Amino acid sequence: MPGFDLRDVAASGARIRVAVGGEASGRPVLLLHGHPQTHVTWHRVALGLVEAGYSVVAPDLRGYGDSGKPPGGENHVNYSKRAMALDQVEVMRSLGFRRFAVIGHDRGARVAHRMALDHPEAVDRLALLDIAPTATMYARTDKEFATRYFWWFFLIQPYDLPERMIGSDPDYFLRRHVAGQTKTSGALDEAVVQEYLRCYRDPATIHAICEDYRAAATIDLEHDAADAERKVAAPLLALWGARGTVGALYDVLATWREKASDVRGRALDCGHSLQEERPEETLAELLRFLAF
Repeated sequence: MPGFDLRDVAASGARIRVAVGGEASGRPVLLLHGHPQTHVTWHRVALGLVEAGYSVVAPDLRGYGDSGKPPGGENHVNYSKRAMALDQVEVMRSLGFRRFAVIGHDRGARVAHRMALDHPEAVDRLALLDIAPTATMYARTDKEFATRYFWWFFLIQPYDLPERMIGSDPDYFLRRHVAGQTKTSGALDEAVVQEYLRCYRDPATIHAICEDYRAAATIDLEHDAADAERKVAAPLLALWGARGTVGALYDVLATWREKASDVRGRALDCGHSLQEERPEETLAELLRFLAF
């Protein structure tokens, strides 16, 4: 990500690796990646946001990339989306940003959803890429969803079954995972995939990722149930891939209107990774949303 500075920020729960670009005086935007990526998934979008005048912060989520990987804790609490969201609020505060836009993809979008509920004073607007709400997806699980998103049920198995199985050939698992979700030929830059692989080969990363998914199926659902009657107050943009699982199985806008008061969005002609498969269209949608 040319022009971005890498730094480590000590949040209260973990050390977070952050890429920062743009003028400090620009409106702040926080970019949160998903699994199995790192912050470099935004390499085709982040520069466009900087060129448009935004101050862009792209961290590795706790457990991912070069960020810290704390132990899971009781009931996987340290990988709850509440804990992961607090990391990023503290990162932004350390950089001088008290209120900011959040753009999240995949796991990062789930962190962003929790952040908007727990820290409404911080989240100016919220863009979520290719997800429906976690509680909704679990509640409506059927054979087709479980088959398409098998890792939701594989990664949550007790330690250390998935860790050992993935660890036997992490390159194969990551490449098959990404290839299965990407529907646009040539979309993935091999240099970026190599960066994902560098991080994914670390057994601590594999364990942290499993803890992230285990938290999603346990403590995150408890938090979601406690907030079932609350709605996100910030304007919400939902974008999804028309050729992906989320777009095929859910009325995406309807699911988010159950969870937020001000929702808009549309599908793009791609699979799961909009920011890599359709970066120009994704950037254009984000710029329109951020500017309104």
